[in-house]
This record gives sequence, structure tokens and C-alpha cells, in this order.
Amino acid sequence: MKYYKNVLLTVFLCLISINSYGQNNSDYIKKVNGQSLKVEALNSHIQQVMDSLKMSGLSIAIINDSKIAYHQTFGVSNLKTQEKITETSIFEGASLSKPIFAYFVLKMVDKGIISLDEPLYNYMKHPAIAENSIEKSKRITARMILSHSSGFPNFSRGKKVELPFTPGEGFLYSGEGYQYLAAIIGQQHNVGWRAKFNEIFEKEVTQPLGMKNTSFLWNDYLKAHKVFGHIEGKPTKNDHGQWSGKTFNAFSSIHSEASEYAKFIIAMLKREGLSKASFDEMLATQNKFSNSNELLKETGQTGWGLGFAQKPTSNGLMHLHTGNNHDFQAYTMFVPKQQYGLVVFTNSDNMLPFIQQLGIILEEQF
Repeated sequence: MKYYKNVLLTVFLCLISINSYGQNNSDYIKKVNGQSLKVEALNSHIQQVMDSLKMSGLSIAIINDSKIAYHQTFGVSNLKTQEKITETSIFEGASLSKPIFAYFVLKMVDKGIISLDEPLYNYMKHPAIAENSIEKSKRITARMILSHSSGFPNFSRGKKVELPFTPGEGFLYSGEGYQYLAAIIGQQHNVGWRAKFNEIFEKEVTQPLGMKNTSFLWNDYLKAHKVFGHIEGKPTKNDHGQWSGKTFNAFSSIHSEASEYAKFIIAMLKREGLSKASFDEMLATQNKFSNSNELLKETGQTGWGLGFAQKPTSNGLMHLHTGNNHDFQAYTMFVPKQQYGLVVFTNSDNMLPFIQQLGIILEEQF
């Protein structure tokens, strides 16, 4: 009898030990290299960096093993009122619009609505191509748009578009191209690129991924939860500002926060929502930079897939994107080899030095 009591006691103590380890383990997250980092140390580091940079606030999520392991908010919605940022606070994602829109485009490819390699001219002519670039423009495809090799400028600003190189043979970052592609997909659905277009996007992307409060269009939830942007420590706005709020700007108008956008990054890591062929295309190098490319020199990025920039690291190939509306800035990255990801949304104009300092404690150059 005493023997069995001892056995039961041993089993009970083992179970307590296992449970305690699980609870204690939640106090740690993994760095990109797989090493453990205490959450308390990370929180302290973030707060110290924010204080040193006089940042207003942020929402941050870290993905370990294709799951959200860490989500925190810091700082305030408005430096004047000192209203705290919470888990329901919404930010402008700026160009983080582009990779999730690229994911949507690949869904359209899987459905046969659009082809990656059919010249877009055959679907719809761009309305503002300069005479000397019309023949070149007839070569532009969705693949070129998503990898920034079309030759379109970032914004045409009402001017005729002149293509500086043969499409497919160079690199020029372009929001203009993304909106052209959105217009074509809208035409294919006979909806344009306003509310009806957003409904299609939500049905195909945000609803399946559980991103219920993420939107490209202005709505009541954004009105109630959007934080103020800041430039040089001064609040700017928390409305739709110069953007009408009624148009689906494929290159810039997404509104979200870190834990919701992280669901999209998890879908990329787990390869959910697209065919294998489409994921292979998204993550393959589509536009390799020349040695003279400024991004290569400044950041170490070596090229572009479909929607994401690419950067080789000691932990595997990193896929990344930044967003910059000046008073709102954002960043995301993921490394498939490590099943690791990071999402940062800020309501300030000094995210870049923050990301650099965050890389120090996470032991990765973002």
C-alpha cells in the first residue's frame, strides 16, 4: 500500500512540475533564432526605447511556431489627452496594404478571374499612359505589378505615366501599379473599387482569417477606435483625413492592429487560403535586385516576391514590408524556416529607429 502511495505521489508531483513549467514558459517567447527571451525583459526594452525616441504608442505581435506568442500595446492614442492605447485600438497600416492585397490577387488567380502573366492591357487599358510608353505598357502583367517591375511610378499624381524601363526588366516601387490592378479586378467583378470591392475582399480574405476589425474602407468601428497619428510629438488626426474613406486604396488604405494583421502573417507561414502553386509564386524571388540597387545597399534586401520584399538572414529568408504614412508607420516580417513573424503598428513618425533597437534584443536585423 505504501508503495502505491509513493507512486501516486511521484506522479502527482510530476504533473505539478509539468503544469508549472507550462505556466512559467508563458513568461518567455522565442527570438528568431529559437532562443528564449523573457517577456518582462522585452517589455522593459520596448518601453525604454519608446521613451528614448519619445514615441507616442504602438501595437506589437510576435509569432512563434505559427501562433501569436506575444501581443502588447504601449503608449497613448493622443499625447495631448494621454488616452491609453488598448488591444482594440486601430492604426493606419499604410503600405502593409500591399502584401495582403497581393494575397487577395493570388486568390483571384486561383479562381481564374485574372492571370499572373496575361498582359493587363488585354483586361483594361491604363487611362493615363504617355504616348511614348504605350507599347511598353502592353507588356505589363500582374506578376510585374506585385513585384514592382512594371515601371509604374509610386504615384502619377495626375500626370501621364512614362515608363523608365522595359516592364519586367527593372525595379521601381509603385502604388500606382497596385491601384491599376485593383481597378482591373474590380472591373472583372463589375463593382469598381469602392464598397462593393471591399465586400469581395472581406469575403475572400479578412473574414476567413478572422480579421473582423481590419478594413480598407472607413466605417463606424474605425471612427470609434482609431488612434491619432503623430509627427514630431504632435497629434495629427484620427479620421480618414485627405483619403475619402470610400475608396479601396490597394496600396495604402488598410486599417488594422498587430494581432489582427498577424493572422494574415500566420496564414502565410501555414500556407492557408491559396493553392500550393500560388504560395510558391508569392514566396519565390520574382525581381532580383542589381548590385547598384539602393535598397540592397541600405537594408540588405535582395529582391521582391509577390507582395513582400526579401532579405537573406542567418535564420533563413525573411519576407518583409514596411508602411509609412508619416504620422502612422508599420512593419511586418516572417521567416518560414523558423515559423516566426513580427508585426508592429505605430502612431508616430519614428518607427525605423525603434525597429532597429527592437532587433537588438531579438538578435535580428530587420
